Amino acid sequence: MTNPSSRAEKLSSSVGSVVFDADVLVLGGGPAGTWAAISAAEHGARVVLADKGFCGTSGATAAAGTGVWYVDPLPERREAAMAGREKLGGHLQDRRWMARVLDRTYAQSNQLADWGYPYPVDEDGKPQRNSLQGPEYMRLMRKRTKQAGVTILDHSPALELLVDGSGVVAGATGLRRQKGDRWTVNAKAVVIATGGCAFLSKTLGSNVLTGDGYLLAAEAGAEFTSMEFSNAYAISPAFGSVTKTLFYSWASFTDEQGSVIPGASSKGGRSVIARALRKGAVYAQLDEADAETQRHMRVSQPNFFLPFDRTGIDPFTQRFPITLRLEGTVRGTGGLRILDDSCATTVPGLYAAGDAATRELICGGFTGGGSHNAAWAMSSGYWAGQGAAEFAFQLGATFGRQVFRRGAVGLRSRNGRPLQGGALAQSVQGEVFPYELNYFREAGRLGESLSRLDALWSDASVADAPDEQELLRAREAAAMLATARWMYRSALARQESRGMHRRDDYPEQDDRYRHYVTTGGLDEVWTSARPLPSLHYAEAAE
Repeated sequence: MTNPSSRAEKLSSSVGSVVFDADVLVLGGGPAGTWAAISAAEHGARVVLADKGFCGTSGATAAAGTGVWYVDPLPERREAAMAGREKLGGHLQDRRWMARVLDRTYAQSNQLADWGYPYPVDEDGKPQRNSLQGPEYMRLMRKRTKQAGVTILDHSPALELLVDGSGVVAGATGLRRQKGDRWTVNAKAVVIATGGCAFLSKTLGSNVLTGDGYLLAAEAGAEFTSMEFSNAYAISPAFGSVTKTLFYSWASFTDEQGSVIPGASSKGGRSVIARALRKGAVYAQLDEADAETQRHMRVSQPNFFLPFDRTGIDPFTQRFPITLRLEGTVRGTGGLRILDDSCATTVPGLYAAGDAATRELICGGFTGGGSHNAAWAMSSGYWAGQGAAEFAFQLGATFGRQVFRRGAVGLRSRNGRPLQGGALAQSVQGEVFPYELNYFREAGRLGESLSRLDALWSDASVADAPDEQELLRAREAAAMLATARWMYRSALARQESRGMHRRDDYPEQDDRYRHYVTTGGLDEVWTSARPLPSLHYAEAAE
C-alpha cells in the first residue's frame, strides 16, 4: 500500500453538504454500475450509487439497442465464439477470462428474463437473448437497483476519491447538480463504473463519458492497460449523433461528384472512408437493403432513423453526408488494469467494471459497440460488486480513520489563473479527433502531439480551481487530457499495427509485441510491457 502523496489534503467537515456512510460506493449508473450495485447489495453490503446523470437513462447503453455476447453453453458453440475473435483482437485475449465472461453473461441474461425483461422469441418459440433494447434494459436495472436497497444519487458526478493513511480507498466526494451543493460518501470500497472516454465527440449517449473515473483512479495511483487500443471511430450522419454502424453494411459510399469510393464498402472500409474524408465530403446511401431488410431495420433500431426523419431524408433512396466520430475508449479495449477475478485494480479497495476497466482479457486489441462490451459490463459489474463487498467486510470497522482527498487538477488553489475547462477540452479534441493523428498513427506525429498535450497538462496542473459552475467541466477536460496522454504514450510504445491500433510507420503485426502495454502517471506518464497471462503461466510451468 502506498501513502497519500503530498498533494492529498485531509478531508475537512466543510467538504460535502450531505454525508453518507456505506460499505460500497459505486460510481456510475450504466449497466456495469447497476450490476455492481445489485451484486454488492446481494452479498450483504450497504451500497450507495452515484451517477453523473440520471441512473437508467444516461450513458451509451440507455440511448440505443445493444448486442450481447450471449452463447448457449455447448462446447462447440463456446469454442467457435472464442476462436472467432482471436485474430481480430491480435491474439491478446485470455481464454480463461473469455470462458468466465461467457458463463457469467449467460447467467445474468437469464436473470434478466426472470426479472421480466421482454426478450423476443423466434419462430420456434425460443427466447432470443443476444440483444437488449437500452431503454427497457436500463429502466429495469434502475428498478432492480432500488429494490436491492441501494441509495441512488442522481445528477451527482464524483469529483475525487478519498483514501486513508495507508492509501486504501475510503470513499469519494462530488457535486449534487440539482441541489447546488456537495456530497461525500465514506465507504470501505469503491467501484469505478464511469464508462470510457469519447472526448465529447457528440456520439449518441456518450457526452457524459469523458474519462472521469480514469482521472479519479489515477490520482489514487491506479494503473491502466491497452490504452493504445482507443482509436475507435464510428460512421455517423454528418448532421446526427447516432453511431450504430451495422446498417452501413447495406450502404454504398460516394464522393461529392457521386463517384463510388473504391473499397469503402469492404471489411476495412472505415480506413478508406477516413482517408476520403481528409480530401472532401463523403456520402452514403443504404441502397443495398431490400424492403424486408428495411422493415427490420426500423423495428430493431428506430433511433437510427430519427436524424433522417427530422431532416426529411430517406436514407434508402437518397444520399446523405457522413462523418466518422471518435468513440475512443468507449469502443476501445483499454482502461483500468485489473489484478484478479474480483476486478480489483492496483489500488487497495478500488474495483473497476464495464468500459472503465480494460476489456483486453476478452477482446484483445479490438472490440466494437455492444456484444463483448455488453457482456463485460454484466460480468465485470457482478464480480466487482462482489469483490468490493468482500473487501469491505474483511476491512472491518473503520471508525476514526483519517481520510484524505486525492483530487488535484482543477480542484485546488494554485495561485494561478482559473482552469478554463471549455478551452482545454477543445484543445484536447484538436489532438485526438484528426484522423492523421489518432486513426493513422506515426511516431513523429504522435510525438509532436504529445509535446502539445504535455504542455497543456503543465499549465492545467498549476491553474486555480474555477468557480463552482465550471468545476465539473474543468474536471472533465482534465480527464480527457490525461486519457489522451496515456493513449498516445501507449501508442508510441507499441511499434506495430495490431487490433485497432494502426501505425503508418509500422504497418505489420510483430510477434515481439504480443504483450500488453501498461501505463500510468499524471505529471510524468510512463509505460511498460507486461506479458500475457497465458504466456506468463506457460513460462512459469517450464
